[in-house]
Amino acid sequence: MAVSPVVFVPRGQDAVLGCSFTHSRQRYYTGTITVKWLARESDAPPFFICSVKNDSVGGLADCSSSDFKYSLEGDPRRGELSLLIRRVHLMDNGTYFCRVELQYWMSSDQKETQLYVTVEPQISSLSVVETSSRGSDGAPRRLQCEAEGHPLPTVSWLSASGAPLGDQVRTSMTGPYHLVSSVPYPEEEVLTCRVESRLGGAERRYPGSNALMITVTVCGLIVMLLLSTGILFYMRNRARVRSPPVYENTATARADAPPIHENADVENHRLQSSDCPAEGDVELQLVYSTVSLTRDASSQHVRSKSQQQQQSEIFYAAVNV
Repeated sequence: MAVSPVVFVPRGQDAVLGCSFTHSRQRYYTGTITVKWLARESDAPPFFICSVKNDSVGGLADCSSSDFKYSLEGDPRRGELSLLIRRVHLMDNGTYFCRVELQYWMSSDQKETQLYVTVEPQISSLSVVETSSRGSDGAPRRLQCEAEGHPLPTVSWLSASGAPLGDQVRTSMTGPYHLVSSVPYPEEEVLTCRVESRLGGAERRYPGSNALMITVTVCGLIVMLLLSTGILFYMRNRARVRSPPVYENTATARADAPPIHENADVENHRLQSSDCPAEGDVELQLVYSTVSLTRDASSQHVRSKSQQQQQSEIFYAAVNV
């Protein structure tokens, strides 16, 4: 028999554990070939069993199926016993045994192979935790970094300036592929957790860039809103001060006054101006209008332009300002 000593496969991909065999009478053998795969221990019950007659020409429906996690990658009739494991995860990591049994000679053989599921260093969480009691460092809060990887990564802490933090760092394993590290976090500082292994590295900063960006954005919006409100209020007050008052002449012409035509000139004059009282009451102001009237030639006897008579009268009215 021949097997692959070690098979390295990233988590989430398919793994093939290579295994093959030969024997002197294989060409003339008509009995059953039984393939068994065992895990962890050499005498453990097999988790995968497949049998096929060497003289058959049919398919391998019982040995190969895309619906199962385990299936054969090859044909035992050609000495191929490799095991296919679909979408491996960390729990698949470990030792496997390939075993073949021949019916007539009551013989068997078994070989060992190793599956090594690799996981690049990752940080699963980075958060501040409250300590139940003050320890030797006297910190009521600690910044905790949870990481995973296979091989297990190393953890280091960096300050905002990039300097390593070596004091008061606590790191412990919480599983074969997980660990937790923490440092005191008494103030709102910016710290970075970095994990590294031969497969790569990862790091995360606290507070995260998203939190800082959200805070800056919200503050900027509030400032812009306050500025817009102040500018709008200032422009409205300025417009009220600079806009000329509008007065409406509500007086009615006398019955005997001549009709007013398009060439009549009207001039409004404000006799007195004052600020509005503080109580908000409306103050009455005296306003007069000078109206120049021209009599129409059609309503009088025909006269020359030099003899047209003009009459000026003054009307007084109280208006609200």
